Amino acid sequence: MKYLLTGQETERLKFRKLQPDDFDTWLPMFKANNIAKFLDLDLKASESELCTLWFDKAFHRHENDLGGMNVLIDKNTNRLVGQCGLLVQTIEGVERLEIGYSLLPEFWGRGYASEAALKCKNYAFENNFSNVLMSMVHVENISSEKVALRNGMDFEKKIKDFNVFSIDREKWKSKLLISKE
Repeated sequence: MKYLLTGQETERLKFRKLQPDDFDTWLPMFKANNIAKFLDLDLKASESELCTLWFDKAFHRHENDLGGMNVLIDKNTNRLVGQCGLLVQTIEGVERLEIGYSLLPEFWGRGYASEAALKCKNYAFENNFSNVLMSMVHVENISSEKVALRNGMDFEKKIKDFNVFSIDREKWKSKLLISKE
């Protein structure tokens, strides 16, 4: 599972692989307003059905080396706060590597998504997984758009109801050099 960040850490977070017994902890994610729309899931599905779809998709990714969302554990509380990871996506017929992130609603606005997305970006570029990384964000999901922008990404294009933000290796390297000066 090349793209998983299992065992990686940031200042506040530990990354680990999603487990079937995380289901009940993750279920509140699907109670949040607009979450099915933001995640491009069936708007008519129940919360439990949405969570099942999410887990099925995650395990399919793991089994087929398509990356996946890592569970984010707060180091201080040992609580699951969200998921973030590198996902192989096919966008307009082209395979690309996406930084995806989703947090449980009670942890929104605390900077966890930005912290985890930054780790994913650095990990992907440091390991030469891709020359360009992207994040797809629903046009109405302003909070996730801000995470992409804080992660150094620029607006690339709009595809249906989603904005694509991206950063290439050269921009990443130039920002690293500036931060070291």
